[in-house]
Amino acid sequence: MIQAEYIKNSVRIFPLTIDDAAWLSKVALKAYFDHYRHLWFDAGEWYAEKCFNVEQLRLELSDENALFFGVEDDKEPLGFLKINQNYPLSKNRCQSDVLQLETFDSEEIENALELERIYLTKQGQGRGIGRMLVDYTFTIGQELQKEVVWLKAMDTSLEAIAFYEKMGFKTCATMRLTFERMKPILRGMVAMKKNAPFTEVNEAAI
Repeated sequence: MIQAEYIKNSVRIFPLTIDDAAWLSKVALKAYFDHYRHLWFDAGEWYAEKCFNVEQLRLELSDENALFFGVEDDKEPLGFLKINQNYPLSKNRCQSDVLQLETFDSEEIENALELERIYLTKQGQGRGIGRMLVDYTFTIGQELQKEVVWLKAMDTSLEAIAFYEKMGFKTCATMRLTFERMKPILRGMVAMKKNAPFTEVNEAAI
């Protein structure tokens, strides 16, 4: 199942390979600029070029631990999903050179899967695709027999956090980004987790 294509109505979720780096770069840049320009003094130009250029994405697509999936509706690119199959939920994973851990309210779990990114363009929002991608992630977590699925989100993304809460996630850590080009008031992040079984979600989620 992990590398399987999934189609519901006209929406298609499909695995990406290193040969899809240019496609991924284009849709990632579109989705990022649709939603995150407000975080940055330079409207996100530096970050987007650093993270979503074709060569960087080729490196990420070649990582055996990473799974990438594209999303299309009638061949219109709408977004992508990135999953890290083996990614412990731990204090060390919630901090880095650019991320400072502030609080950690969870046991550390080795057998975990990280939902690193769900990016949708404006055209992809409000159509139930976010839920499809989270459910798809849960299916992969179940297949891999993971104890927890977890993710990071900007703490100002209130709609996204509310959506993840409806899908069964609970906040378990807070962090702060250190990017100098990011507006200081908007640097906060949260980590959220959902324990197995992943099939138990709030049906009110959309």
